[in-house]
Amino acid sequence: MQNNIIWVKRKFKFDLSPEMFPLVIERLRGTPARLEDKTASLSEDILKHKDGDAWSILETVGHLGDVEALWHGRIDDFHAGLEEFRPANITNTVTAKVNHNEAEVKSLLEKFRTEREILVTRFDEMTIEQVARSAYHRRLDIQMRLIDLAEFIAEHDDHHLSKITDMIQNLNK
Repeated sequence: MQNNIIWVKRKFKFDLSPEMFPLVIERLRGTPARLEDKTASLSEDILKHKDGDAWSILETVGHLGDVEALWHGRIDDFHAGLEEFRPANITNTVTAKVNHNEAEVKSLLEKFRTEREILVTRFDEMTIEQVARSAYHRRLDIQMRLIDLAEFIAEHDDHHLSKITDMIQNLNK
């Protein structure tokens, strides 16, 4: 089944209790392994294949690494007591400027794993009180707690993992 969901148009209903935070963090902790598993046996041709303007698998992996800086920044926003999150660059300028198709998948995966481990460690160090604090997310027009931010990141991961699955399935038809 094809993933045709457009990320920036997606709506979210965040209603997890803060006690569910460890379960969400496990999703985040597992993304590097899931990504490595999906890409382990793929040829360079498949990794670099582009279908029109859509990102290749390598570009998608690179994007996941690129966006880790935003997640760290939003945690910084919480710790600074800001009332509103820094905005994302929805045009993905960083990913567009970097030519991830010229990188080796191993280096992109290592970069993502390293950044994600740091992110998960930051989340692991939070108290239940911190997890329940919130800031405003302008694009979604909602107050977002730290647990919601973690869930949002996990959903973003799953969105791109699903896209990679679609690309692999389409190329293997």
